[in-house]
Amino acid sequence: MINHNYKLAAAMIGTLALTGCQLTNYKPLPHVQSRLDIYQPVTLSADLSHLSQNQKKMVSLLIDAADVMDDLFWKQSYGEDKTTFLSRIPDPKVRQFAQINYGPWDRLDNERPFLKGIPTKRPGAEFYPKEMTKDEFSIAGLSDKKGLYSLVRYDENGKLKTIPYAMAYGPELKKAANLLRQAADLAEDRDFKKYLNMRANALLLNQYQPSDFAWMSMKTNPVDVVIGPIETYEDQLFGYRAGFEAYVLIKDQRWSKKLAKYAKQLPSLQRGLPVPSQYKQEKPGTNADLGAYDVVYYAGHSNAGGKTIAINLPNDEEVQLKEGTRRLQLKNAMRAKFDHILKPIADELIVPEQRNHITFNAFFANTMFHEVAHGLGIKNTINGNGTVRQALREHASALEEGKADILGLYMVSQLLKKGVIREGQLEDYYTTFLAGIFRSVRFGASSAHGKANMVRFNYFKEAEAFTRAPNGQYRVNMKKMKQAINDLSRLILTLQGDGSYAKVDQLFAEDGNIGPLLKEDLARLSKANIPVDITFIQGKEQLGL
Repeated sequence: MINHNYKLAAAMIGTLALTGCQLTNYKPLPHVQSRLDIYQPVTLSADLSHLSQNQKKMVSLLIDAADVMDDLFWKQSYGEDKTTFLSRIPDPKVRQFAQINYGPWDRLDNERPFLKGIPTKRPGAEFYPKEMTKDEFSIAGLSDKKGLYSLVRYDENGKLKTIPYAMAYGPELKKAANLLRQAADLAEDRDFKKYLNMRANALLLNQYQPSDFAWMSMKTNPVDVVIGPIETYEDQLFGYRAGFEAYVLIKDQRWSKKLAKYAKQLPSLQRGLPVPSQYKQEKPGTNADLGAYDVVYYAGHSNAGGKTIAINLPNDEEVQLKEGTRRLQLKNAMRAKFDHILKPIADELIVPEQRNHITFNAFFANTMFHEVAHGLGIKNTINGNGTVRQALREHASALEEGKADILGLYMVSQLLKKGVIREGQLEDYYTTFLAGIFRSVRFGASSAHGKANMVRFNYFKEAEAFTRAPNGQYRVNMKKMKQAINDLSRLILTLQGDGSYAKVDQLFAEDGNIGPLLKEDLARLSKANIPVDITFIQGKEQLGL
């Protein structure tokens, strides 16, 4: 246990140091110059002509509410005032890079600092005290120890306590709630109006489950918003606490109708999972909604570093078991990544005779079935160790992303066999998936998605699911790929069901890293000036609002 007086002194020194640094500009580290152009600028726009004037005003208000989430995530991620921090970076390109990363750490380079004088990023970000140790937290008697929606701080006696987000961020959340209520007054869809009002209450009461259930009931609203503290990826210390984010969305009704049939397949796919019955005993919700959207605004966690192109929510296990989830495919963002990144990667790293299997249809489907596959498997361990998320702690998100990737491919193969999917052939999905691994691995191996990608890549390599030619180009072995998919699916589902923290920790330690040969191949992509990800030119002006 750290001495209380030491904690107070450390806090005072930190404050004085910060005050003293206000006059000092941040200078970039030498390596950052090669990183400044890794993001391809993309304008986020959508056709709003079918929306009424009230609906357009509603979109504008939702963007304002999203901006509040953006400011809150800066506080959770970095801590120092955003405006002050950015004003201390004279170089405009470095400043823009810091804006994209929501702080001085490169999110697509294993959170490496890119400014001089910046320490290594703390795994717990700003969710926990800087001086707190893991052991200290483990023995603390906190009622909200694993709470998604609270900060951990020291009280006046030097003991750990939790502070609900509704209290810690009271003024900001009140502002966001008022904006959501104003948007609700303009909503023409009854269910969406109800959701906006309930979500406003959730921000103020720190109780999000009722609004999650309300969000699940929406089916026909042309405008949508995902807003609040949602994903726990930023908490790399324990994976308990959620970061604020928002998406403002316009539904593509025509594409959504095409996708509706797939969600109905979940129960039969669950029964067919390649694991013993106890690892698939839960029944996935059948009220799942699968839809295509144009995203018109990202904010907070969703906008930091690499950009999300599909959403699977809510994360609440009880809501998932009762109602399923909604899977939202962000079509315009997905298309931008395919055109600017995936296709050029395939031209560089996939053998010429398999490049015809790289298709947007397969990329869209692989991404979509990744989100659908989150609904498969189990949410609770089979041996009474609580939920999978609680048992696997900071590794839960990475293993869950790995599960969704691999079971997405399992779903594609099963649905092609059944004739439910009629577009393309299995070679399209497997080859596009391999090219997609190279795209995602460039995000680094520190994030949940990055660790999942590396475990999968190394597993496929050992199983000879692909081969690498001397010129550094890759070829999919269809037969061995199919077997590797089944074997890795079985491994991940078993680890989740058993809640095997030690085994998962070992898996990521051994296979969650980028090897030297792969580093060489990824370096070729940089030399070819292929962007790593996209960044958005977005806002009301781009939408004509």
